[in-house]
Amino acid sequence: MRVFVPATMRMLQTLIDEGEFSPVSRTAFAVTPALREAYSAGDDDELADVALREAARASLRLIGSEPGSDDVDVEDSEVSDATPMSRRVVITADIDPVTLRPDLDDAVVRLPEPLSLTQVASVHVDLAGAESAVDAAVAAVDAADLGDPDAEFVLGDIEDHELAWYAPQEIPFLLELL
Repeated sequence: MRVFVPATMRMLQTLIDEGEFSPVSRTAFAVTPALREAYSAGDDDELADVALREAARASLRLIGSEPGSDDVDVEDSEVSDATPMSRRVVITADIDPVTLRPDLDDAVVRLPEPLSLTQVASVHVDLAGAESAVDAAVAAVDAADLGDPDAEFVLGDIEDHELAWYAPQEIPFLLELL
């Protein structure tokens, strides 16, 4: 099954350095039967885009919870201070089997084990122009989830930024250039 794993730049660096990483609670997003039912008019590409966007929103939460997101010193981090933290990261992988989690959301799945670099199909990362919108969205994501219309507007701004696509072999170069 094609899954979309929310991540951060640090997690992406861990994936490259160690060849695997364990996503938070091994949570990912996918085109599940529940998602198909919720979007009965959508084709496979549109449904995959929904799952990707859900993973991108989850990436905002991960960015906000990382060391360094609240002015914490990040010198001990695997990713240098020069690496932008304010970029959403979604790792696309092919994994079977996964556990469906409709109790959490229509697109949520749980991975059976840590994500291996060999399973990665592609990576999606924000470009530099999205960083200020990512910062604003990180600050607003919880309020948006609670129904704040102003916070939803802020999240709409970040969703206007498309994630750039990278092949697995490009990831080390991407990290090096950032």
